[in-house]
Amino acid sequence: MGMPVLLIVFWVCLLLVAHTYVLFPLLLRELARGRRQNQNVFGPTAADLPAVDILLAAHNEEAVIVEKIRSTFATTYPLDRLRLLVGSDNSSDQTNELLARLATQYPRLHFEAYTKRIGKPGVIENLAQQATAPILVLTDANVFFAPDTLYHLVKHFQHPPIGLVGGHILNPEHRAEGISGQEKAYLERENLIKYREGVLWGSMMGAFGGCFAVRRACYHPAPAAFLVDDFYSTMAVVRDGYQAINELDAVCYEDVSDRLPEEFRRKARISAGNFQNLKEFRALLWPPWQGGAFALWSHKVLRWYTPHLLLLLLLATVGLVGRGAGWFFQMALAGQLALPLLLLVDGGLRRLGWNSRLLRFITHFYSMNAALLVGYVRYLRGVKTTIWQPTQRFQQGR
Repeated sequence: MGMPVLLIVFWVCLLLVAHTYVLFPLLLRELARGRRQNQNVFGPTAADLPAVDILLAAHNEEAVIVEKIRSTFATTYPLDRLRLLVGSDNSSDQTNELLARLATQYPRLHFEAYTKRIGKPGVIENLAQQATAPILVLTDANVFFAPDTLYHLVKHFQHPPIGLVGGHILNPEHRAEGISGQEKAYLERENLIKYREGVLWGSMMGAFGGCFAVRRACYHPAPAAFLVDDFYSTMAVVRDGYQAINELDAVCYEDVSDRLPEEFRRKARISAGNFQNLKEFRALLWPPWQGGAFALWSHKVLRWYTPHLLLLLLLATVGLVGRGAGWFFQMALAGQLALPLLLLVDGGLRRLGWNSRLLRFITHFYSMNAALLVGYVRYLRGVKTTIWQPTQRFQQGR
């Protein structure tokens, strides 16, 4: 490969990674400045607030299920217009017993226990078939609502073009030695990006699966073999011509794992599902200069292919240095080799009880990109099952 080709590969890869992580968020911030979210909303005490069915798939969630149910019903939303439908996916802990006890306290809670694992998409599809309300709220067991979360999710459905509204999930930052601080920063950034995509184009690139509302009339459950149902449901709404937006006032709190191996496993699974969705919704990538397609390329596709771009960048840099390129490329190669080595430094310092926030961000970046690459390989090999195991929660690790 000649020097000109290597130079093109180097700069294209570098610019594409910079675009998805830096340039696109900055561009969104400038384009969305002064723009407002949909203002055609239901009032908090409107007599015509729609009925809502909340769908929840649970598997071995004894550590969080009580708080989840209580936070759901401690709401300002009218309880007579609310139902919570729970499917327990062959739970083997105390989840079923706790749900049975809670059902006696909350008449609007309905749950069924499956005796065979069918996976989250299967549970949600079964619950959706039982739903009768015009608005569905999909949520996870480890996501806890604020009292006004449901109202802020549902208020936008006064506006007919709105098909889906995502919640504003926040992570508590727990331990300096873990990765909760990095996950918290990541989620805060993602929330803003998705909000601005909705403001500009009505095309948020994927709701957070732990909390979003969708019109039942335009809800499409993910196919049984799909691992990431929230992105599928969001993009199906966009494909149908509805708007998908993010509501920052619909705050809820996610109890997450602080352990890097747990997050790696979760993100590798999500990565395989992302590539399933990319194949399904590839028609939405064209023409790439239109708002929704531009957001899909910039926010998601380039992010998912960042591991590939980083490897190509490294190979191009090695080739350039080997052909006598100048000091800039020598420094670039040194940086690309040194940064991953900082993961070892971070791990060693952590064992000594010393934690660096900067080193932890580097660890988080490279670990999550490694998870993306593992997920891509799993996608190429074929997804064998959608059965999931919940990541370890903070309550379980205390």
